[in-house]
Amino acid sequence: MSETTMTQTKPQAKKMDIRKITATGMLSAISFVLMFMDFSVPFMPSFIKMDLSELPALIGAFAYGPIVGVIICLIKNLLHLFISSTGGVGELSNFILGASFVLVAGFVYKWKKNRKSALIGSIAGALVMAVFSVFSNYFLVYPIYYNFMPQDAILAAYQLIFSGVDNILECLIVFNMPFTFLKGILSVIITFLIYKRLSPILKGSH
Repeated sequence: MSETTMTQTKPQAKKMDIRKITATGMLSAISFVLMFMDFSVPFMPSFIKMDLSELPALIGAFAYGPIVGVIICLIKNLLHLFISSTGGVGELSNFILGASFVLVAGFVYKWKKNRKSALIGSIAGALVMAVFSVFSNYFLVYPIYYNFMPQDAILAAYQLIFSGVDNILECLIVFNMPFTFLKGILSVIITFLIYKRLSPILKGSH
């Protein structure tokens, strides 16, 4: 490589790094804001809300790689720690789920960058996140909830929707696992709708 080429490449690489850092910060901020734009769904107890805060992390994972997606999940939850009511347990669970989602999606897309692999990776990531949600809720989040809402009351809230569940683990499998998968799929759908327009801006080709 000639000296001229090296001189041209270094400023371009530096500019790309600055763009990546800036975009990561912006996507993290958007993700943090989206955590507050949650809403109830009719097929879940009222204390469980739907939000799309993993959406910016998925976009970041596609644009800059899976590690950036994980960093966005981390920053979002670190910011949320300042207003946490779970002593950081809820944020830890949210980070584990979000990171598993974007890591799988990002790595599959990085392996083969086309629309098909992005779709396969995203669906696989949503499935992994859904399975992890059972364990994170059962061992991390719900034990904290029991300090504010008795276990029997939580179980009764699920049974109002479907009386066939007999314990919290069944509730998490029947309700929370498909709910978390749907949450991931909604982020996937929106990402596929907007990513093509955002990509040139994020990558500096527009």
